[in-house]
Amino acid sequence: MDAGLSGLLLLLCALPWAQGAKVLVFPMEGSHWLSMRDFSRELHARGHQIVVLAPEVTLHIKGEDFFTLKTFPFPSTQEEYQQNLLGNAKKAFETQGFVEVFFENLAALRNVSELYANSCAGLLHNETLIQQLNSSFFDVVLTDPVFPCGAVLAKYLQIPAVFFLRSIPCDIDSEATQCPNPSSYIPRLLTTHSDHMSFLQRVKNMLYPLPLKYFCHISFTPYESLASELLQREVSLVEVLSHASVWLFRGDFVFDYPRPIMPNMVFIGGINCANRKPLHQEVRHRAAA
Repeated sequence: MDAGLSGLLLLLCALPWAQGAKVLVFPMEGSHWLSMRDFSRELHARGHQIVVLAPEVTLHIKGEDFFTLKTFPFPSTQEEYQQNLLGNAKKAFETQGFVEVFFENLAALRNVSELYANSCAGLLHNETLIQQLNSSFFDVVLTDPVFPCGAVLAKYLQIPAVFFLRSIPCDIDSEATQCPNPSSYIPRLLTTHSDHMSFLQRVKNMLYPLPLKYFCHISFTPYESLASELLQREVSLVEVLSHASVWLFRGDFVFDYPRPIMPNMVFIGGINCANRKPLHQEVRHRAAA
């Protein structure tokens, strides 16, 4: 937690009004928010004003006393949304053929991606809400770029952005940070390779991300179109994500193989771990014996 907060607070301190800064938090659904919630609580405890921007329909994002919740319309009912997400999650535990699973996951990805993209378009075209956000003079946007809507919003409003994430598929994070990402010794996600690979494993490591790029194309292309429309010029997702001032990765080299990083990339693995209470004195004596 301290390493990640240090990166964010360094950014805030670079601003003349850093004391008691206004932070616009744009989270992603699910466990993404559960991590960001604790982070936001700590920022509030350190004197910062937190405003969370979220859709009206969510599973986990609810109002709490340490932030102000601002919502925007979502193109689905609570029941439809919950059934959509939970139904897709259950498919991961079903025993089916690879081809059948692939096309089912592809269809599910299209549905969910379209739902999120439509909600983002509704937000960014909501002139009243955008004017309110713009006139609120936020100092920084804290968002998870796996849902790039927050990144597009930050670039559109020209507010410094801090990304809070585990990873982004297709190595877009490396492209956006201009960080070296050599396939020769950095194992790709889900390959089960180590950083000591044979020649054939290195070849697989290079080819493995190619199918994922199609999934990324489905998920992320709508945000490139939205950004291009708002900025009135051709904009790539890499350019949108390169707007970030600090990248906070919820990872750690204890679990991930070391790789090159840029100065604005901070690893904050372990922030989700609970602080264990110290053992009772009697238990410690027994353990020592």
